[in-house]
Amino acid sequence: MKTENTVWHEQHITKKNRAKLKKQQPCLLWYTGLSGSGKSTVANAVDALLFERGCHTYLLDGDNVRHGLNGDLGFSDEDRVENIRRISQVAKLFIDAGLIVSTAFISPFAADRAMASEILESGEFIEVYIDTPIEICEQRDPKGLYKKARAGEIKDFTGIDSSYDVPTTPAIHVKTHEKSILECAEQIVDYLVEQKFVSSI
Repeated sequence: MKTENTVWHEQHITKKNRAKLKKQQPCLLWYTGLSGSGKSTVANAVDALLFERGCHTYLLDGDNVRHGLNGDLGFSDEDRVENIRRISQVAKLFIDAGLIVSTAFISPFAADRAMASEILESGEFIEVYIDTPIEICEQRDPKGLYKKARAGEIKDFTGIDSSYDVPTTPAIHVKTHEKSILECAEQIVDYLVEQKFVSSI
């Protein structure tokens, strides 16, 4: 419940100041896709490439966040919405610190991804659709989740008994079944260079 007794406190050091110091434009790379599509793997590869360039970044991974901040949430539709709301607000704070932030979450609902975009300044939200056919995700099944979902051991599993809203106009469309992880990562970094979020080498 919101309290009426809080007031936003303006800080002397602004996001623009921090971005200038870091020599980059802060943004949010929002990776979305089915479980097993390669979101975390690609996001980690992009983070490594950006680190090599001297960029200041941070990766918020879905599973990692559920170990702490969102450890009290399940996987019902309501909990998924709250999961995305919380991580969107955390990402906004990281962006205010001048960082290039990555979030790797299934984030199945288009309305939630739109909400994440709306709380940021124009141009800061970059939707990255990790487009991998569900058959391939099931073949990979790195956590054994599809097998459990098919057996009825996991309920509300995206792609099986819970829907996934496919992005209609993602800023970056990545197909991990057609390219190597490095090629996928380079595709995303190239976009950041082209859009002047980071400088070219």
